[in-house]
Order: sequence, then structure tokens, then C-alpha cells
Amino acid sequence: MGKSSKKSRQHNSSASTPATVMLEQAGIPFNVYEYEHSSDHMDNGYGLEAVEKLGKDAQQIFKTLMADSGDQRVIGIVPVTGHLDLKALAASVGVKKLSMANPKIAQRESGYVLGGISPLGQRSNHTTVLDDSALQFDEILVSGGKRGFDIGINPHALLDVLKATHAPIATW
Repeated sequence: MGKSSKKSRQHNSSASTPATVMLEQAGIPFNVYEYEHSSDHMDNGYGLEAVEKLGKDAQQIFKTLMADSGDQRVIGIVPVTGHLDLKALAASVGVKKLSMANPKIAQRESGYVLGGISPLGQRSNHTTVLDDSALQFDEILVSGGKRGFDIGINPHALLDVLKATHAPIATW
């Protein structure tokens, strides 16, 4: 396993991001998981690198994806081993059709780089849906706003702070 560390919100992290600032300001407890990001994981997916380096259950680590209806962007949060079901996401937010957002738009509107897009602290507010599978865990991990930096948070707290909903939006 690669170098990793877990730090709670009471400790100073080596990184402060808009995601951690949002949680701190809201008084939401969270844990920080950091690991050395390696560029050789870019083809396999950033989330799978977190699984490998943190030694966590892959079903517990979630990726943040942005979809586009043409009129609005919608955030879907699904396990890193799954895929975002665009039809299910569209149905859950009441739009006819969604496609994956252009990566440049996703980076600009979120304020984060690909592989580090957090659902928390984004530049623009978006309707957000968390996959139902998250609710079985006391803690899930989402990106903290940069590659190699994840936040562990209770999924119900994540829903509350984001004013998000949950639905079955992942496929395997």
C-alpha cells in the first residue's frame, strides 16, 4: 500500500480547500485522508487509486460527476467502481435528458481539477444526487478538492450540507 494518512478535522491538515472550509463553517465533522497521488493512475481512474492507497472498501469511496441538461448542470455522486446512470439521474431531478458535462465546464464551474472534483465547496451551486448505496455506511469518502485528498463524512451529513437528495443512480 502507498503512503497514506488519516487526519481528523481537529488536526491541521496539509491542505485547506473550499470543501474543508465549507464543512468547518457548517460545523460538520469529517476526516481527512491523504495519499501521494501518482500520475500512472490517470488511465484507471482517480477513485481506484484512492481504493488502493487508502485500503478502504471500494463501495465506500465515491466519485463526483457533473452532467448537463443543456440548461443546467447536475452533480451525481456514485461509488468509484460504478457508473453514473444518466437516465436515472435525469429522472431523479425531473429533467428529460442528461449527458456528461464537458470536462472544461466541470472544472470551471466546480473550481476543481479533474480527479479532484469535490461535491463540496464548488464555485457554482448545482442540484446534487447521492447514490442510495452510500446510506449503508457511517462514513463515505469523497474528493476533498484535489487529487490525493479525500474527505470522510457521514452520508446523511453530506446530504444535509449540500441540500442534496439520494436515489439509485449508479450501475455496475
